[in-house]
Amino acid sequence: MKRRDLIRSAGLGLAASAVAAPAIAQSAPKVQWRLTSSVPKVLDAIFGANELVSKYVSEATDGRFVIQNFAAGEIVPGLQALDAVQNGTVEVAQTPLYYYTGKDPTFACFTTMPFGLNARQQNAWYYHGGGRELQDAFLAKYNLVGFLGGNTGTQMGGWFRREVKDLSDFKGLKFRIGGIAGQVVAKLGVVPQQIAPGDIYAALEKGTIDACEWVGPYDDEKLGFVKVAPYYYYPGWWDGGPTMNVVVNRGKWNELPRSYQAIFEAATAYANADMLAKYDARNPAALRRLVGAGAQLRPFPQSFLDASWTATNELYAELSARNAEFKKVIDALIAFRNEEYLWWQVGEYPYDGYMIRARSRG
Repeated sequence: MKRRDLIRSAGLGLAASAVAAPAIAQSAPKVQWRLTSSVPKVLDAIFGANELVSKYVSEATDGRFVIQNFAAGEIVPGLQALDAVQNGTVEVAQTPLYYYTGKDPTFACFTTMPFGLNARQQNAWYYHGGGRELQDAFLAKYNLVGFLGGNTGTQMGGWFRREVKDLSDFKGLKFRIGGIAGQVVAKLGVVPQQIAPGDIYAALEKGTIDACEWVGPYDDEKLGFVKVAPYYYYPGWWDGGPTMNVVVNRGKWNELPRSYQAIFEAATAYANADMLAKYDARNPAALRRLVGAGAQLRPFPQSFLDASWTATNELYAELSARNAEFKKVIDALIAFRNEEYLWWQVGEYPYDGYMIRARSRG
């Protein structure tokens, strides 16, 4: 009897295993994606966010969901990353959506806008202020799903080959500047240039451009701009809280099991927080080194800032008049910004101002 029971039990166990194995395979399939980035690998704080996402996605699925990462130019040029996802060349891209304002200026709203939100506010708008819902509806038209994949914090104003002291010094200046900001400064006589990150230094060194903006001290030091353009201006009013967007082909996203979708989204959220923390931790020492290497820190002339504010609001009105989608999103973003700064002037600014004064007193 015992022998028959043992055989029967073993048979039932094998049958259960035969049923369970296909079920597990179906719920946790092997998936391999390729990610293309708009930046080179040398920009480790940005490109490293992709590696974090891949690490956690793989570990959480026991290696069944794998994402291979490729830098700008390895599959497609940096400014074609979104197109590669849209047409299915790759499944996912890490790319600032404001690179694609030529398709529609609304893209820029989901990265950063001139005189827009800072990094914390950008996250708040996306996660809890209606930004995500607006982005989802907009990107669906392009066969995309979007996520936050990092933030650099407020950026520097950029590197200039010559000093600019007044608004008149900007007229005719060839300035590498991306997104909507290029259209703003064009109103002031600047000649905006959109150049992929890996090509900026050569253009600046050859004098093809007179100035460039990129991110801030940590990345700017790596790209060597101080060697060819010593004047380092601030603040980057067009990049108050620039998001590094992650976009996924909608069809490929829908094919993923719900568990894989949740893991991917959690991994991008972690990368989003981690990138900002890295920049906040690494920028101070990098700025000291840049000043030691000859960088001359300068605030932008007040005349330039004031004219830029006016030109920005004019541009928003013009774009809103001819693009209903842009108007819907920018109106929502500005309303959120205005509410945020009511709080900021009570909570954040007084504290920061006090700490700056206290530090100066020792």
